[in-house]
Amino acid sequence: MAQTLGKAEGAVYTRRLDPQESPMPGSANLNIMLKAARKAGRSLVKDFREVENLQVSMKGAGDFVSRADIAAQAILKEELLGARPTYGWLAEEEKEIDGEDPTRRWIVDPLDGTTNFLHGLPHWAISIALEHKGQIISGVVYDAAKDEMFFAEKGEGAWMNDQRIRVSGRSRMIEALFATGLPFAGRGDLPEVLQDLARISPVCAGVRRWGSAALDMAYVAAGRYEGYWERRLNAWDIAAGVIIMREAGGFAEPIDPEGNLIEDGAVICGNSNLFDAFARIIRKG
Repeated sequence: MAQTLGKAEGAVYTRRLDPQESPMPGSANLNIMLKAARKAGRSLVKDFREVENLQVSMKGAGDFVSRADIAAQAILKEELLGARPTYGWLAEEEKEIDGEDPTRRWIVDPLDGTTNFLHGLPHWAISIALEHKGQIISGVVYDAAKDEMFFAEKGEGAWMNDQRIRVSGRSRMIEALFATGLPFAGRGDLPEVLQDLARISPVCAGVRRWGSAALDMAYVAAGRYEGYWERRLNAWDIAAGVIIMREAGGFAEPIDPEGNLIEDGAVICGNSNLFDAFARIIRKG
């Protein structure tokens, strides 16, 4: 029989499957996404082992693109559009493609955490989302370095490999761990972020900055953080994380309550117990 894992307050809610039990079957589209992520992940892991030999080009202040990034995107494009050639395509390293089917679009980041990758830090991910009629319906965030595959499909819950995941159960701010991003060189929003930190740091257990928005959201979904916020992101940074967060029982909203989460790229997410208090603090800015 499958084993239900015990939990203390704030622990990850998981269900480890019996060897004879299969994980959620998933749709054909989700299986395509999982296969594509694993194939691109193998390519990135190989390059990551030789990170010092990678040739990189400057794309902007503090923002690098590597041959590994471009190669991974080519793999994802071949796998995803090869399987669903009528879908649209939005990805970091190239111009958007309008598909013959205007209702469906792949939203892809082949390497979220490029700076970590190029510095030999094993904290980066592949992010794939499927949008249908303006709504994210499936998402995959693959941490290939650690072989942790986070995924979700609308109405089917959130998973990490063969484990069902849920947001943490912590309900006290002073025990909560949060994550965010810090502006790199050339961005002018540092004062705003410092104001956020000045408000949130005194009332929580800590704030982490690990350099991958996709993994930050997946970690909230898995109960490793209680919440995450960041501004000035792109659709491909957060699209997959949104569905994984929501299917894990958490909340993901735009920082501006009147804004559009995917288009604005300013996200706040957290567990159900602390989200309102957390959001009030961040939104004061």
